[in-house]
Amino acid sequence: MELNKLREQIDAVDGQLIALLEQRMDIAAAIAAYKKSHGLAVLDAGREAAKTEAVKAQCRPETADLIAGLYGPIMAASRAYQERLMEEQDGQ
Repeated sequence: MELNKLREQIDAVDGQLIALLEQRMDIAAAIAAYKKSHGLAVLDAGREAAKTEAVKAQCRPETADLIAGLYGPIMAASRAYQERLMEEQDGQ
């Protein structure tokens, strides 16, 4: 297959990933509201460790560590977003 066609496929997948990450952040916002109203901390280290293992289990062995490694920054971004939203609620 031609390189440009492969890059077009990557671009299409990236568009899907962006939409899914936006959806994930919307859910993280709802989680932030729940945590705020129930006095829960943003970080749940046990949940994050379990999530990382679950991601690995869903991947092919040759990509498991690579894909699971992407989840660290994704979860960090979700935490940062939740913290920001909770701080904004405090300011109201």
